[in-house]
Amino acid sequence: MIITLGGLAGTGTTTAAKKLSEFLNIPFISAGDVFRQLAVEHNMSLLEFNEFAEGNDEIDIELDKRQVKIAKESDNLIVEGRLSAHFVDADYKIWLMAPDHVRAERICDRENKSLETVNYEIKERTVSEKKRYLEIHNINIDDLSVYDLIINTGTFDADSTANIIIQSIKKINR
Repeated sequence: MIITLGGLAGTGTTTAAKKLSEFLNIPFISAGDVFRQLAVEHNMSLLEFNEFAEGNDEIDIELDKRQVKIAKESDNLIVEGRLSAHFVDADYKIWLMAPDHVRAERICDRENKSLETVNYEIKERTVSEKKRYLEIHNINIDDLSVYDLIINTGTFDADSTANIIIQSIKKINR
């Protein structure tokens, strides 16, 4: 079974992917891991590579291609990444969402930044990503029709989110 798990920053995609991986005993990959691998291959630090990627659409395209390739080589895999559902031939596609204030609080805790800074960064990043996804891939990130399940993780903790996903998969696979 191939599962994609996407969501904006701070919605809990990585946490949910780890929980699902444990509960289902299925490995997972994240777009972040693939991005870090690309940085190593380019002999750059993560910061250097991030700056390089901002002006280079080919990095986004390569990131997507790598996730597709890894998924095609697997029978069971969870693929975590914002756009994974648009590229990976998955059995089940999940989108996580959360209110901006919840996302901001999570990112503050994770990155040790002020709430004011994170709120600003979330707004800027969202505008930038929407524009890039539309320009590079012709994907409207606000169109959730590709997903089988959408969960508000502001309502549920990580274990509950994973359990909702598992129960939904079980119902579909009956």
